[in-house]
Amino acid sequence: MTRKIGKFAGIGAAFAAGLIVGPLVAAWAQDSGRSDTYRMLNLFTDVFERVRADYVEPINDRDAIENAINGMLQGLDPHSSYMNARNFRDMQVQTRGEFGGLGIEVTQEGGYIKVISPIDDTPAAKAGVKPGDLITHLNGNSVQGLTLQEAVEQMRGERGSTIKITIRREGEQKPIDLSLTRDVIRPQVVRFRLEGNDVAYVRVTSFNEQTDAGLRRAISEMRRQAGNTLKGVILDLRNNPGGLLDQAVQVSDDFLEQGEIVSTRARRPEDSQRWNAKPGDITGGLPVVVLINAGSASASEIVAGALQDHRRAVLMGQKSFGKGSVQTVMPLPGNGAIRLTTARYYTPSGRSIQATGIEPDIEVQATRTDASNASAQRDREADLRRSLRHEDTARVPTPPLPPLNLPAGIREKVQSQPAEGAPAFDPTKPETDFQLQQALGFLRDWASAQPAQRRAAQ
Repeated sequence: MTRKIGKFAGIGAAFAAGLIVGPLVAAWAQDSGRSDTYRMLNLFTDVFERVRADYVEPINDRDAIENAINGMLQGLDPHSSYMNARNFRDMQVQTRGEFGGLGIEVTQEGGYIKVISPIDDTPAAKAGVKPGDLITHLNGNSVQGLTLQEAVEQMRGERGSTIKITIRREGEQKPIDLSLTRDVIRPQVVRFRLEGNDVAYVRVTSFNEQTDAGLRRAISEMRRQAGNTLKGVILDLRNNPGGLLDQAVQVSDDFLEQGEIVSTRARRPEDSQRWNAKPGDITGGLPVVVLINAGSASASEIVAGALQDHRRAVLMGQKSFGKGSVQTVMPLPGNGAIRLTTARYYTPSGRSIQATGIEPDIEVQATRTDASNASAQRDREADLRRSLRHEDTARVPTPPLPPLNLPAGIREKVQSQPAEGAPAFDPTKPETDFQLQQALGFLRDWASAQPAQRRAAQ
């Protein structure tokens, strides 16, 4: 199984007279519940036979049953679903780091397909698809009535084939039509460069089987290029929708010498798990800044939460998406697989960020619009229909995080939003990335205040 990174009413008044009924009541309740379940299964069979016999056109039995299964799973939460054999194969290919299609991470909302994040250097990103866009039509046909899997399947296809998508975007009066040419998506999940020969910048776009190895290569190469002049590392997790849990654990471990990374708590206590760091920090203890925003979800939040709780890094940017659940992919021999939410995950301090997200240590808006226009705020996990609730921590409050303990004055130098009239963000021009520029200035000030031996760490 692959881990992805997703009460009984009291009987009370009936026995208020103080009768002791004990095992007899329990057995009766259990038998009654089983009878209700069998009755509802019979109802499903009756409906299925009625549809087969009387629907206006002949139906495909497999499609009908798969749709019913998918409806059951999607009724649980936004991240549980059924994958037929083809979708399951596609998912396996995707986690290996290669898949065909447009290159967008999507969810479903209000009957439409909502873009969580386009993947860098894919047809969707190059065409200008943005996080928060609602895809309303595919090749002129409404997506209303399609399941998420059906819509994704339509967007996939052979390399070189084209598809027209219609999107609705916040702030735009008219729908936007885009024509995209499908490609084999081999996202470079780790991108890196030296900033000014003294700061290692690493952008991680998703967590697949290539992520940890890519991060290690990136850090090794930049340390070789910079020599002893490297002052720190910026780990950019903005708009990273997540991926494999084990990769999030390994990436976190790359920066930690010891301690818990993440734990998961399932329905049954015996299914809960905990992961701890092993000795070895690939940066040699250099200062680290992690950039996050509302598109940082799931595995990204595991990494951000672990490094924040251990005070190994300073988090900068905007509150993350808030997906604190774990999905387990369970193969069904010959019939695809189900993706089922099986646990919540918790940061080392015991925080569940489900439906709340991770707050940055230092908030920095990407644009002035983010700060002044509430309607421009992106939806998060808590805004999705049927999202898991955040566990009530009132009974066992989460202990506060230790103080940042930063050198005096450097935090105050960080600007929370761009100046009026600042140039618009251009992905090809790092100098227009306000959050990145603030992180660079902060990191250099932080590193300069460290003892000389820390600055020269190998």
